[in-house]
Amino acid sequence: MPVDTSYLWIKAMHVVAVIAWYAGLFYIFRLFVYHVQQRDQPAVVATLEVMERRLMRAIMAPAMIVAIAMGAWMLVRQPALLRMPWMHLKLGAVFFLLGYHGFASYTRKRLARGDYFLSERACRMINEVPTLLLFAIVIAVIVRP
Repeated sequence: MPVDTSYLWIKAMHVVAVIAWYAGLFYIFRLFVYHVQQRDQPAVVATLEVMERRLMRAIMAPAMIVAIAMGAWMLVRQPALLRMPWMHLKLGAVFFLLGYHGFASYTRKRLARGDYFLSERACRMINEVPTLLLFAIVIAVIVRP
């Protein structure tokens, strides 16, 4: 009997997109740390602004869209997953991850306007949020508490 591998392809694309998205999520607030540190160096700030904009627009946003689309497609294909408690935990963590992404976009725009509303220390602390959410997501999916 032939196996329908299309679901596995969807899952593979979901994982690849999540990895790409997470690469950006791990890095964006690190760039903001440097941005705040170097606020008195216009040439450095200009370079960081380009890096931040490109990271958000060329890597993070497309990867986020693909990750969410593939995840939604998997749920459409296997709606029973939505009745499982571990999936509720995962989706809750993903909701916060989307908020983190939105806050990163908001922060980038404010920094680009010269509005340094976050301290270097705050940027360092906020930078740890995706790691905490990653723990929740991976434990939910693998351990299925």
